[in-house]
Amino acid sequence: MRKYVGVDFGTTNSAVAIAEEDGSVRTVRFPAGNDSTESFRSLIYFERVRENGRFHLRAHTGPEAITRYLASDEKGRLIQSLKAFLPSTLVRSTRIFNTVYMLEDMVAFLVQQLLRKSENLVGELGPRSVVGRPVRFSSKESATDDALAVQRLQDAFLRAGMGDITFEYEPVAAAYYYESLLHKDEVILVADFGGGTSDFSLVRLGPSFRGRFADREVLGSEGIASAGDAFDAKIVKHLVSPLLGADSEYRSLGKLLLMPAWIYIHLERWHHLSFLKSKETMDVLTSLKAMAVEPERIDNLMSIIQEDLGFHLHQAVQRTKAKLSEAESSSFCFEVPGISISKQVARSEFESWIAEELDMISECLDHLLRQANVKTTQIDRVFLTGGTSFVPAVRQIFRKRFSDDRIATGAEFTSVAKGLALRSLELARLGNL
Repeated sequence: MRKYVGVDFGTTNSAVAIAEEDGSVRTVRFPAGNDSTESFRSLIYFERVRENGRFHLRAHTGPEAITRYLASDEKGRLIQSLKAFLPSTLVRSTRIFNTVYMLEDMVAFLVQQLLRKSENLVGELGPRSVVGRPVRFSSKESATDDALAVQRLQDAFLRAGMGDITFEYEPVAAAYYYESLLHKDEVILVADFGGGTSDFSLVRLGPSFRGRFADREVLGSEGIASAGDAFDAKIVKHLVSPLLGADSEYRSLGKLLLMPAWIYIHLERWHHLSFLKSKETMDVLTSLKAMAVEPERIDNLMSIIQEDLGFHLHQAVQRTKAKLSEAESSSFCFEVPGISISKQVARSEFESWIAEELDMISECLDHLLRQANVKTTQIDRVFLTGGTSFVPAVRQIFRKRFSDDRIATGAEFTSVAKGLALRSLELARLGNL
């Protein structure tokens, strides 16, 4: 039986969904320890394995990559957020254990593993699918950059064995999922908040449009290259880094100087922490610790680097962000053997840290409404999806413009993939896929 496939290849997480002839849709669930998950982590973990007296490089992806990384005594190299680099002409390759890997090769390998592991669970997917893409690729500067990103992604799917693909904007895909729940036609605004991008689309859809895609109307789409990962980075910058010595001082030549900022920039992306684990950097930190006014904070930072605790640290950050979506305050707490740091944080503080990102979201939304020449009163429903849509300050942006009874949520982590699969089914019925 033919499968109608949708692939949401994300900056942080990916998902695969399959639609059936009757319009039902399901996501692939991947093994994750003793459980399973609909989210396939969009990363590759490279490790050196000794076999027959020689070292070989082995790569892991998805939930398995996290498991291998956490279990390894000697950490290898984690590569993630590959999607964010697709539009950049400056990012072409990286060196891993003295081997150079091209960006296209790594993206193709990650896509291939996503599809292959899906097939191991649900059977052959076939050569055709609808694939999501953001309205604005992270770091995209021009139409040329956008075309490069699309071409790289298309090549990756071709090399992974899926050569017949159709691209769809991710928020439009979420609209397809939402449409499957409708009993009447509506004009909806979809806001999709991923790890690397926030995307918005205005779509007129509903039961009378199903099966007649030419009549379905996308009124406009916009996006910004900022989302959940940026929120996490702000928590690290303003809350975590100071607990580890940022903004503290050290004595040098009779003067009090601030700790170097470049050290703490790497903390804001947990997979960048490994960049600090070099003899040169550790020697610098050892010297700074000897001169530091608060040496215990530098000692904690050094332990986190040496023990490769970046993943655990950022899990604590995400727990804090999640708690702040439920309560007015929360306690950031990070405890491992030898390290215990904590601090109370108010939701209002967090909202002040992400004020720039919130303004960007507001401005992008207002720009879309102006460009589409659509008034807020003309929109029947606002559908919020993606993990960052849980953040109260994000929801407040929409509450200021729309009444609560017009705001809908649901399937925050799978709506895009499910919508892409439903689009695949529709195109097949129309003879276009």
